[in-house]
Amino acid sequence: MKPEDVKLREVLFEFHHVGKVVRVTAIDPRTGIEAIMVGAPKYGEEALKRLAIRKLRYVIAKRYSQHGV
Repeated sequence: MKPEDVKLREVLFEFHHVGKVVRVTAIDPRTGIEAIMVGAPKYGEEALKRLAIRKLRYVIAKRYSQHGV
């Protein structure tokens, strides 16, 4: 499975400022799988969300590929 094959209906986000960076957690509520990334606040919330979704798709695809689903 490739990351672009992963279809997400809904994604939950958590944003935490840690020093000079923002820690973004993206969660797929259907599977409970989450991806965490760190970025600079200067990129803005929407750009950080897009990056977090991209990483979440990667994590989900990798997990499904490893388990042969």
